[in-house]
Amino acid sequence: MTVAVGDKIPDVEVKVLGADGMPTSVSTGEVLGSGKVVLFGVPGAFTPACSGAHLPSFVTGADALAGKGVDAIVCVAINDAWVLDAWADAHGAKGKITMLADGNGTFADAMGLSFDGSGFGLGKRSLRYAAVIEDGVISRLEVEESPINVDVSSCQFVLSTL
Repeated sequence: MTVAVGDKIPDVEVKVLGADGMPTSVSTGEVLGSGKVVLFGVPGAFTPACSGAHLPSFVTGADALAGKGVDAIVCVAINDAWVLDAWADAHGAKGKITMLADGNGTFADAMGLSFDGSGFGLGKRSLRYAAVIEDGVISRLEVEESPINVDVSSCQFVLSTL
């Protein structure tokens, strides 16, 4: 079942790349549970819509989100921490967006927002979405009708709703 507005964000273990270049465990409750957070989920780093539109919209919109009271911008994908770090580096996202590696899809499953992309050789993936989370509670959730769309999950759309 998909999470809904008013639900507490699932608290599961994911990874971030540590200062030593090794994946470090963090809990989504810790990363997403305090303040106003914009979370966006993507099907995969370095994929066309994710790299061409989704991540770049949040990189260029980071200051505008901060101006609307957003404390943190977080991206989650079913990729490993090294891939997400390289993706953040390639798009100038470091220092603006926290990258959460949900390598096994545990968080996507807990959110009810995973899909089977094996028909495309992708295995389990996250649906494309954006959520506003306030002190650990989902206050807004927009899920794209298709994983290739970047409409209601774009930074511009999120900004229009804040």
